[in-house]
Amino acid sequence: MSPVAVIVVTWNSAKVLPGFLAALPEGMAGLDWRLVVADNDSADGTVEVLHELAPDATVVQTGRNAGYAAGVNAALKAVDHGVALICNPDIRMRQGCAKRLVGSLGDGVGIAVPLLYEDGRDTPHHSLRRESSVLRALGEAVIGNRRAGRFPRLSELVTDPGAYRRPTRADWATGALMAVAADCRAACGPWDESFFLYSEETEYCLRARDLGYATQLEPSAEAVHLGGDSQVSPRLWSLLTVNRVRLYRRRHGAVATACFRAAVLLRETSRAVLGRQASRAAVAALLRSGALS
Repeated sequence: MSPVAVIVVTWNSAKVLPGFLAALPEGMAGLDWRLVVADNDSADGTVEVLHELAPDATVVQTGRNAGYAAGVNAALKAVDHGVALICNPDIRMRQGCAKRLVGSLGDGVGIAVPLLYEDGRDTPHHSLRRESSVLRALGEAVIGNRRAGRFPRLSELVTDPGAYRRPTRADWATGALMAVAADCRAACGPWDESFFLYSEETEYCLRARDLGYATQLEPSAEAVHLGGDSQVSPRLWSLLTVNRVRLYRRRHGAVATACFRAAVLLRETSRAVLGRQASRAAVAALLRSGALS
């Protein structure tokens, strides 16, 4: 069996890389693995940190801030066609996390994700998602995604505590850490680089599902994610919101997309009225001409 390829995309990640690298041996315990990092033209010494702390790592320099999907593709070109563990540099895997993820692949499971904790929190992050729909977008706009999450038809977010205590399949999941089986990689092909950041993992999971490969949570695999919605800037939240609509448009007709966009706009407008700066930026981005191109 080929070594598991640990794929990391970096961009000015010097502050978070040492913690990621320090946790890597325990997180990968029991597996043969190699680290491949695609760096998107960092200017903060990220590559130097890699050379110092992980001298055996393969570093692929894209030469530009190419986006997350492009970085993943660049790194994957440098590895054999085996299992890939794709992770953000702000992930901290716990003991044996990767082996449990890899072990859960197969039997229709093409993508395995861990139980994620946000930094400083004891409760699992709601990382499982349902595919977008007009009704779900409307439900999130009217009653909020966490409250609506109790009702599968009214929210993308899976909030049922039981779903995080057992192996659970979902339409897609947060892409901070995911193991992708070799056959799933071969069937899906490269990640969609038209999504610079956000929605690329959604598109990939949905594409895998369409080809018969499920995304499944493995609760015995645990990791801490330092990032989260609370740390998303207005600019990034705008990108996240617009890309949700762009992806929906890829998979649905013009009328359904117009309804979905209106529901998303309603959600962000209601939060902008309450003073959320990120939502104000998202409303402006959605209203700008060409937002769905």
